[in-house]
Amino acid sequence: MSKRYDAVIIGGGHNGLVCAFYLARAGLKVRVLERRDVIGGAAVTEEFHPGFRNSVASYTVSLLNPKVIADMRLADHGYRVIERPYSNFLPQDDGRYLLLGGGLERTQAEFRKFSNHDADVLPQYYDALETVADVLRDLSLKAPPNVGDGVKTLVDAARQGRRLAGLPVEKQRDVLDLFVKSARTFLDSWFESEAVKAAFGFDAVVGNYASPDTPGSAYVLLHHVFGEVNGKKGAWGHSVGGMGKITEIMANVCRDLGVEISLESPVEKVLVDGGKAVGVRLSGGEEIAAERVIANVGPKLLYDRMIDASDLPADFLRRIRAFKAGSGTFRMNVALSELPRFTSLPEPGEHLQSGIIIAPTLDYMDRAFLDAKQYGMSKRPIVEMLIPSIVDASLAPPGQHVASLFCQQFAPELPDGRSWDDERETAADVIIDTVEHYAPGFKASVIARQIHSPLDLERKFGLVGGDIMHGNMSLDQLWSARPMLGHGAYRGPLKGLYMCGAGTHPGGGVTGAPGHNAAHEILADGTLLGRLFRRA
Repeated sequence: MSKRYDAVIIGGGHNGLVCAFYLARAGLKVRVLERRDVIGGAAVTEEFHPGFRNSVASYTVSLLNPKVIADMRLADHGYRVIERPYSNFLPQDDGRYLLLGGGLERTQAEFRKFSNHDADVLPQYYDALETVADVLRDLSLKAPPNVGDGVKTLVDAARQGRRLAGLPVEKQRDVLDLFVKSARTFLDSWFESEAVKAAFGFDAVVGNYASPDTPGSAYVLLHHVFGEVNGKKGAWGHSVGGMGKITEIMANVCRDLGVEISLESPVEKVLVDGGKAVGVRLSGGEEIAAERVIANVGPKLLYDRMIDASDLPADFLRRIRAFKAGSGTFRMNVALSELPRFTSLPEPGEHLQSGIIIAPTLDYMDRAFLDAKQYGMSKRPIVEMLIPSIVDASLAPPGQHVASLFCQQFAPELPDGRSWDDERETAADVIIDTVEHYAPGFKASVIARQIHSPLDLERKFGLVGGDIMHGNMSLDQLWSARPMLGHGAYRGPLKGLYMCGAGTHPGGGVTGAPGHNAAHEILADGTLLGRLFRRA
């Protein structure tokens, strides 16, 4: 083996870099291994056509935790986010449109175009979500109580449950509703307009291969309101330079602390000796010794492909093979000769700086999922389009633009033995045609397109099933059960093996929270008190 490290991290995505930062700051010798030729995992910026650059997979900012931003001093190194003037713009089939965000009064005015009742009840709805979101924001930066840790499990459960238990009973009912109900059932209890319900319900299917009628989908809706931009809760924004600028800055901060970052270094296997992870072997044969092996890849990739089955406990192996992954996401970037002109709002304006949502009703979203289940892809998919070049001229030539198309629902695996290699262009055509229906002339404006089917996302970024969350965000795969009860606090089933990716609490999105939390648990294990708690 080559020289030994205190920690080796598999995968150079943002959570791996965040974890590396905290470990290196504490004095550990850390090496990050990234299989691609660029750092950042799924948060990268690439030129996909001469003169046109864009975020390739992850594409917008809100969930990146303020503590991580402050601790890493990202703003001091060039991190800058431009807020969207509105959160979302939803064109409707009847020629109308709905704008969501931009302040309570502006949103209420928009809602009154569809329902006075919905405008009136909006402040109470926001209050209900924000109360729950505040509690969960706090929990997102804490390791969940880990079943099997004895006294520590009880102490952590009591401490973390205190805030929930202290909520008024009405708020506790909101918590229960958001964790177990479908998005439709939850939203039906608040609103009457289908357009308004769609504006909120869209978040329930982002990265979620499910219908808004699926029980538990209301939680995914909540997960996407955790964030903030520039201190404004619930806001969304564009990262100047694309998402790759964020991970580029993170990598530089890590290097300044002595972290070694190795590109084009794909890990083939986690090395195990006597029930302990002792290092990794790269696909080229190099073996790297480490006191701790930390996986910033999803549980499916780690346990199905990087560790010999004989090295894992039988019950763990059976259960981890049942871990659900596959988000139904199809991701495109397009180079445009001009801005799109939507029938409902044709002239350029602030709506083009928002998230443009092609999903006018919950029924539309449900049909998209049912089509994908039956045919492998939606006939009229859910599309979110962002045009970051409007506010970041560095991404496209003058007068031209780039757009992100983040699309649902597309089966992780196509039925009838079909391959995404054969169907990806067809799916891309369907997506373009879907936008064309609401913005005539869009198709003719497309100069070039970069296509990532679920299979492309798996091959390029290691996202098994194309799952941008590293695993379904369902009730059985959340909090202490992410990825599995007994391993919910970032520790694997082998000594010296840890997990710091989105397949751990609090889940997907560019948050940095799993990396932050994993690092703190790893460092705690290095203390006498931490070792005593592990044995208790």
